[in-house]
Formats: sequence, C-alpha cells, structure tokens
Amino acid sequence: MSVTNTSGRRKTAVARIYLKEGNGAITVNGKDHKVYFPTLPLQYIVNQSFEVAELVGQYDVQVNVAGGGIKGQAEAVRLAIAKAIVELDAEKKSALRAKGLMTRDMRMVERKKPGRKKARKKFQFSKR
Repeated sequence: MSVTNTSGRRKTAVARIYLKEGNGAITVNGKDHKVYFPTLPLQYIVNQSFEVAELVGQYDVQVNVAGGGIKGQAEAVRLAIAKAIVELDAEKKSALRAKGLMTRDMRMVERKKPGRKKARKKFQFSKR
C-alpha cells in the first residue's frame, strides 16, 4: 500500500499530508480532525476535496499543520488533499478545479509601513 504525500499552503499556514487507502480517518497533529477543527464549517472545508471527488471514506489522512490561524490551516489541508487526489487520479482534476480547490490562495497580510500605525492607516490630521 503506497502513501501519497503533498503539501498545501494558505496565508502563513502550511499543511503536510500523508494519504493512504483506509476508512476515512483524518488525523491532524495527533488529534481527530473533529477535535482539532471543532466547528462544522471548518470540518466541511477539510472534507470538501473528498466530497467533490466522490471519495468520502476511502482514504486515511495524517496531517501535520503549522502556522497561521485555524481557518487558514483548514484551507491549507483542503488544498493538500486535493493535490494528493490529483496525484492518484488525474481525471478528478477538472472537477476539483471547477470548485476552485486546486488554486492556492496567494493573499497575505500586507506589511506595516514605517511612519504609519498599520499597513495603510495614517495618523489623524487636524488643521488648527
């Protein structure tokens, strides 16, 4: 039984996954994904690639994820799973791409500029 490993990124979150045939267990950093991602929308994001590819319950996933917030981590896991599915079966790529699951979301936080309070916020100006 072969193991497919890929990575996915979103903002500053990086997810490395190991996908192998199994019964649908998803382990994130040593915990069940329902414990690590406690809300239903986050659980849906993690499982979305399997649902679009119609492979729910056929693969076990072991995930190492670090950095960013919990939503960015969930989206990084989703991208990594989609990339692993395409590695196993290239015919699923068109369905995954149609739902936007194959594209890395490149948006990052804009850096703070010198002389300002935040990235774009300027100090208040009053003419007296």
